[in-house]
Amino acid sequence: MDEKSVVMRKIIGCMRKAIDDYAMIREGDRVAVGLSGGKDSLALLTALSVYRRFSPVKFDLTAINVDMGFKDSSEEEREALLKYVEELGVPCYVEKTDIAEIIFDVRKESNPCSLCSKMRRGALNSKCAETGANKLALGHNAEDLIETFLLSLVYEGRLSTFQPVSYMSRSGITLIRPLIYVNECDIRSAVKRLSMPVLHNPCPMDHTSRREYMKELCGQLTRDVPFAKDRILGALTHPERNNLFPPRVTREGNDEEE
Repeated sequence: MDEKSVVMRKIIGCMRKAIDDYAMIREGDRVAVGLSGGKDSLALLTALSVYRRFSPVKFDLTAINVDMGFKDSSEEEREALLKYVEELGVPCYVEKTDIAEIIFDVRKESNPCSLCSKMRRGALNSKCAETGANKLALGHNAEDLIETFLLSLVYEGRLSTFQPVSYMSRSGITLIRPLIYVNECDIRSAVKRLSMPVLHNPCPMDHTSRREYMKELCGQLTRDVPFAKDRILGALTHPERNNLFPPRVTREGNDEEE
């Protein structure tokens, strides 16, 4: 067993459970990993590259890196990233865009994260279609799942989070999130031990967004209540435990339409 397999064992175990629980990968799938160059997407690509060696179903694996067009991006870091992916034996496609210029220079968005996410997802979907991939794998982990739920609850008044598997009818691509059971601390440890070439994030909104605030809030909650994260994750992944209000009823006795 090689070093990557040993170091990634816990992550692969959690990832395999998520894949099995939600039938994320099927025989003959062409899976493309959205490779931002951050720790999560690097860990996901590494885990999938090991997992496919013994996976009960056979699937193709590629990586797609969206170049946002930031002027101060490091070419040396990107070259190191591409070399690492090549060593994994995974084809990698780089999609060059001008997303950064559109958001920050042209539109001068004050809250750019939502639009940026949509544009990056559009670029990934287009490249998936171009390369023949039918599944797009993103590196959202267990903490991301919880933070998204709390963001929706606090800022939107909705009990909602992202789905483990989502079919996007417009593009015909199925979105999967194999790391939803994986703790961020395990990802951080594996990335460090394997010296994965994480890209520096040049986005001016890095560490200043609502999500970053929610990450800090979750960290404080976990320090105060050590088992809180596990309880929230359990509630999100076991909908049969939910006990919420039923729809309101009109005077005629029919369910009220929102």
